[in-house]
Amino acid sequence: MTVPSAVATRPARAAFTDALAAARERLDRALEAWLAERRRRLAAASPESAELVDEVARLVAGGGKRLRPVLLQLAYRACGGRSEAAATRLGLATELLHTYLLIHDDLMDRSELRRGRATTHAAFAELHRARLARGDAEHFGRTVAILAGDLAHTWAVELSRPLAGAGAEAEGDPEAVARAFDAMCEEVIAGQYLEMLLPRREAPGEEELLRALRLKSGRYTVERPVELGALLAGAPAPVVEGLGRWGEAAGEAFQLQDDVLGTFGEAEAVGKPVASDLAEGKLTFLVHHALAGAAPEDREWLRGALGRGELAPEEVERARRILRDSGGLAAVVDMIEERLERARRALAELPLPAARLEPFAGFLEYLRERDR
Repeated sequence: MTVPSAVATRPARAAFTDALAAARERLDRALEAWLAERRRRLAAASPESAELVDEVARLVAGGGKRLRPVLLQLAYRACGGRSEAAATRLGLATELLHTYLLIHDDLMDRSELRRGRATTHAAFAELHRARLARGDAEHFGRTVAILAGDLAHTWAVELSRPLAGAGAEAEGDPEAVARAFDAMCEEVIAGQYLEMLLPRREAPGEEELLRALRLKSGRYTVERPVELGALLAGAPAPVVEGLGRWGEAAGEAFQLQDDVLGTFGEAEAVGKPVASDLAEGKLTFLVHHALAGAAPEDREWLRGALGRGELAPEEVERARRILRDSGGLAAVVDMIEERLERARRALAELPLPAARLEPFAGFLEYLRERDR
């Protein structure tokens, strides 16, 4: 995908990707140890519940990028934070919140695959068919997925507080961190509800689409994690606000790019069927701009394809052609470019040493080149 070619230097990109690789290894070890302890605790009370923990652990270990905890840790360090334990603990909270949302998203979207493997509700429906004698396998799978998601959310909240004690002392105000984490949880649920409403409205406007994009993904993917890292480090308000402006722009660029990759990317790289957003009836900016610019016949076909279920290969190709020829793809690429430039300006205005900010510039370059 074509986005600005000079957002950041190669060394800056390496600063981010190196930090991502190193932090991912540490986070994976911490998540594995933490989930193993929770498994022992739950299994002591109810051996059967270990299956729920194993499912959450399977998803956590299934190839996630760990962007949220890594961005949180980068912001924490950039703002002078020194407690690796505190940043790791809060980072684990954001990753388990993400896991909870993935489980429930797949359930709401009726998705059978996530990162090339069975989604939680599909996996437990299959478990029912293999091992249990009575009841509806599909209903069992959906119900257990709700429980597994709720469990991941419970752990996310537990990890987000208290942050003091047990070697996790940090410089910031735990109450401010808790308020920001709670706001993130509320916002993403509000965004999910709005995303469900928009395709069912007659003519939703761009402001509603932008609000859904910000709440459902942009804030909880980038903006809130960097804010949490800054608050954890006790950063002054101008720094927290400046990182928030960077995060808002970068988070919107990330989600807009996700929408493009979801239709024009490769299924193996993206981890789910291509054009699944169209099949699920999601009204993305890609579709919004295409509907505005398409020829009448193509516009009606695209409207009919939205939410119809899995598309045949030839239908996917027709959808891609309409999205390109209508100017929808070009309009979204322009939106990504504008947000990456806005993020670059926000970074330049931050009152922090340039060396500490290099990974944030690298993240923008990472966005420019990502394919998944």
